[in-house]
Order: sequence, then C-alpha cells, then structure tokens
Amino acid sequence: MSLVFAGVCSHAPGITGRAHLADPAVKDEFHAQFHRFGEAMRATKPDAVIVVAAEHFANFFMNNMPAYAIGMADSYEGPIEDPKWLGIEKTKVPGDAALSQRLIREVMQTVDVAYAEEWKFDHGIMVPLHFLTPKFDTKIIPVNINCQGPPLTPLHRAWAFGEALRRACDKAPERIALVGTGGISHWPATPDSGKVNAEWDAEFMRRWCANDRDALLSQAEYNDEATYREAGQGGFEIRTFLSVAAAARGKGEILHMKAIPIFAVTCTAATMSIEE
Repeated sequence: MSLVFAGVCSHAPGITGRAHLADPAVKDEFHAQFHRFGEAMRATKPDAVIVVAAEHFANFFMNNMPAYAIGMADSYEGPIEDPKWLGIEKTKVPGDAALSQRLIREVMQTVDVAYAEEWKFDHGIMVPLHFLTPKFDTKIIPVNINCQGPPLTPLHRAWAFGEALRRACDKAPERIALVGTGGISHWPATPDSGKVNAEWDAEFMRRWCANDRDALLSQAEYNDEATYREAGQGGFEIRTFLSVAAAARGKGEILHMKAIPIFAVTCTAATMSIEE
C-alpha cells in the first residue's frame, strides 16, 4: 500500500499574509497545529505529496475549465501572487513528471482528467506547503478540482475521483501522501469576507471524520444551492475534502478547527487514517 498519509487543511491566503494582524495567541495555536500536521505527514517519509486544491483562476479560466487536472512537470513555481502580500517568497518546487504520468494513466481508467506540464502555484498550494514542506524540498503532484466556475463537478464524482487517486497510489511503488486543501464555509472576496458558519462547519467535519459517504454526499444538504446559501462560494471546496475521504477510507482526527475572522475562514487541519 503506497498511500502513507491523508489529511485536509485550510489554504486561505491570510493564514500567512495577515498573520501579523491576528490575535497572537489565536494565530500561534493554529500555526502550531498546522506545523504538527506537517510533522505527522513528514514522519511517514513520503516520496511525493499529492496536493488536491481548488485553484483560483491562476492557471485555468472559463475559456477552458477542466473538472479535474493533475500537474505533470518536474518542477513548479509559486506563489503566483505578490510574495509580500502572501508572506511567502517565490520559489521552485520539485515535481515528478514520470510519477505524475503513471498516476494520470491509472486515474484515467475511471475518471477523465486533464493534465498540465506548466502550473503556477497560488495560495491554494503554497500556503499549505509553507507548513507541510517548509524547505520546499519534497516532490509535489498538484491536483485541481474545479470549485470556482459553475457548472461544478457533482459531489459523487469528486468521491469517485478520490477513489481513482487511491487506486493509482496503490499501484505506485513510491510512498505517497495525499492532502486536500480548501476552506469549509467562507465568503472570500465578498462583503461577507471573514464570516463563517461554525455550526455547518462542525457538522460537515463530523461527517468527514466518520467517513460517512452517504451523509457527505447528501444532495439535500450539500447540493450547490444549499452549500452556497449556508457556506458561501468558498464552501464549494468541500470537494477536495471529499476526495481525500474517498481515498483514505479511514476515520479522521481534527487537530484544529476554529474560526479566525482575519483569516476569513474556519482554520482547519485534520488527518485521516489509511484503511484497506
């Protein structure tokens, strides 16, 4: 079994870019748990990390928006944003084109996926890597699920994509970590930025930790209209969390889940056990 770690985490740009504006105690608590998340991942000694993110029109736009895309390069650069704004310096991040191609070929057996040999990392990947691989020395396989431009991929397809990723990992000899990044409820770049729905977040993460597929894919509660109403447009990023649950098959443990308004999201870090 080559999948050695699974988890989910927030990627809001304020986590690094506005850290100096947050209550130091609140910020330090979250950053400590985010670093703990990274330490747990690194302890599994992964050869590569698949980061499933919701890229924010940095590489893909509505003239060509894939439902799923996987990077296929030997190196990437990021952040695409102003480093002073994000609080992360521009750097080159190693990839693994050969491993990416093998993963893509296997995923394609059940899920149509686009691939890209050029990919600029935005905060959706760079903020997590700041905590997960602070030396930026671990091979990264970037993955995008379209969570930004409707029509969005159905939730059950995001689950199927996670299953395909797991199958692909299991066929690879490399040790692979899988991390889904995004928000739970949040309203980025709107007048409601900073607002969260703590009750909605807690219930979703309860279901995620239980790996309750039926509850997580509930059309009554998590269809796009309901999610937009209760969790904002940022809530569409639950697709990355679903893919991780589908791949890991285990139970989750929350390391941190607390709203930090200056970061504009319920700041979350959670791991999930790997089950057969």
